[in-house]
Amino acid sequence: MSTPRRAPPGWPEVAVATFVDGPVRVTVPATSANLGPGFDCLGLALGLRDELVGTITGGGLTVETRGEGAGSVPTDESHLVVRAMRAAFDVMGAQPPGLSLTCTNAVPHSRGLGSSSSAIVGGICLARSLVAGGTLLMDDDACFQLAAFMEGHPDNVAPAFYGGFVISGQEEDTFFAVPSGIDPRVSTVVFIPPTPVATSMARGLLPATVPHRDAAANAGRAALLVAALAGRPEHLWAATRDLLHQDYREPAMPDSLALVRALRADGVAAIVSGAGPTVLAFSTGSGGPGGTRELMARCPAGWTALDLPVERRGALVSEA
Repeated sequence: MSTPRRAPPGWPEVAVATFVDGPVRVTVPATSANLGPGFDCLGLALGLRDELVGTITGGGLTVETRGEGAGSVPTDESHLVVRAMRAAFDVMGAQPPGLSLTCTNAVPHSRGLGSSSSAIVGGICLARSLVAGGTLLMDDDACFQLAAFMEGHPDNVAPAFYGGFVISGQEEDTFFAVPSGIDPRVSTVVFIPPTPVATSMARGLLPATVPHRDAAANAGRAALLVAALAGRPEHLWAATRDLLHQDYREPAMPDSLALVRALRADGVAAIVSGAGPTVLAFSTGSGGPGGTRELMARCPAGWTALDLPVERRGALVSEA
């Protein structure tokens, strides 16, 4: 079955693909973007993974969702993983006769932990692995480009695909992603509130312009954050101060901003994860207010706290 091309305009046609037998399993990490001052350009993979299992069938589409989103996400062609798979199949030159997909989701939806990027990256990697010679038809950069094209920006899809800490952006019609070093002492605690906030709502609160001094201050802190994560974690508190987006989003997530301020007042490098409302705090495992145990104890009532390491590995493929 043929469908309209969903890949970026101008991508070349390729020879018709053939498919592999048996189920394929892909896992993709959660991610946190922005990390305070790195708006739309810094992202970090975290140790929480969604799992996708796909099989080519003789016809039709079946989608099963377990865990996060079960009973609420669609089970037809509009499912985000399916849409990503269809886009990748188009790039590789064929749509399968049928598809069976099982999604076991651990990444919370609409909480600022990159659930949509995990779905897109996972779907693209799963489709590539279900095609014989898929890595020859779509190399890693082609997968990343398609994922960023579908998401609209690369800050979450880059660490979801490559793992670790990634600096990313867009140059005209091309996206770039550059992995950067991460100190092994750095870990995170995330505080997940019970109520979601749509990314579109959070973005809608941002002003069209910001003062030049705020932009300059954020640029300096983003640069410092790269150095702090690479090997100078003592600078994380100063490096994670943001002036471009977090305060503007307070009307949509007042409890999140209150927690960020309370943690920062005690010297903890805390930020809003992505578009929120999850709060992420950096920990180096030391004692005091920034230690992991102390941070976990500060979880607000009704929220969920997770001790998440930095995930060095991005999307992983294996036989199911």
